[in-house]
Amino acid sequence: MAKCWSSWSSRILRESVKDRIAKGMIEEAEQKGELIPGKSVIVEGTSGNTGIGFAAMACAKGYRLILVMPNSVSLERRFIIRSYGAELVLMDAAVGIKGILKKARDLANEIPHGWYCDQFDNHANQRTHYHTTGPEIWRDTAGKVDFFVAAVGTGGTITGAGRYLKEQNPAIKVVAVEPSASPVLSGGKPGPHKIQGMGAGILSQNMDQPLFDEIIQVADSDVFDMARALASKEALLSGISAGANVLAALQIARRPENKGKLIVTVIPSGGERYISTGLYDHLRDECTNMPLTPLE
Repeated sequence: MAKCWSSWSSRILRESVKDRIAKGMIEEAEQKGELIPGKSVIVEGTSGNTGIGFAAMACAKGYRLILVMPNSVSLERRFIIRSYGAELVLMDAAVGIKGILKKARDLANEIPHGWYCDQFDNHANQRTHYHTTGPEIWRDTAGKVDFFVAAVGTGGTITGAGRYLKEQNPAIKVVAVEPSASPVLSGGKPGPHKIQGMGAGILSQNMDQPLFDEIIQVADSDVFDMARALASKEALLSGISAGANVLAALQIARRPENKGKLIVTVIPSGGERYISTGLYDHLRDECTNMPLTPLE
């Protein structure tokens, strides 16, 4: 069997791989003169973790921030965003990511000094991963990585890091992961699924599909089982999409032809942001209704 390594992104910055793109996009816009601290208003549409990254960076840099999000995002994400002082506009998840992004664009155009980040099509997203995630993986594996596996949301992580890695060694395989219930990368139709953080249902300009050597589809139930196993068996309390990444990486690792090869994936965020989701349904009743033990 092959070896599987992961980049543990929740141990850096504000607990998510999305923090670095929030920082990268804001600072690139500042350098271009598109953002002025204390004056500009940042507006973005997001399913959660990018929004948390923006909330932290906007707070630190003195920007007003308005985030448009679907009501399907976890309560923990909402709490964290509001704790940083960002404003939150919730929409019915039925409008889809296209509806979320349209509302964010409209707000940015209506508000004086509004700036729409546009994480799906803003190439500062993938450039950030090209200059950070990719080099980190190459350095930490001493250039011995054979596969890079990543779930696709905006496409920034897999495109930026994947391009850097292929430039170092064209033989490296880049593998995209998507929900089987919304197989857009495979040419299927978008559909509802429960894997927060991936499978947005659109093909963004940050996504370089010719870069992908393979696309693996994963089912909701299998992803949830893997995310739970990471916590209970490996002491890795991770988010839902981490389950998708590890599930796909292990599938590749089990192929006989990959024996001895090194497969690298990403654990994008920690599980603390998902306690109120279905990921922990099996523990919620138990922990909520635990009996008190009397003092002997």
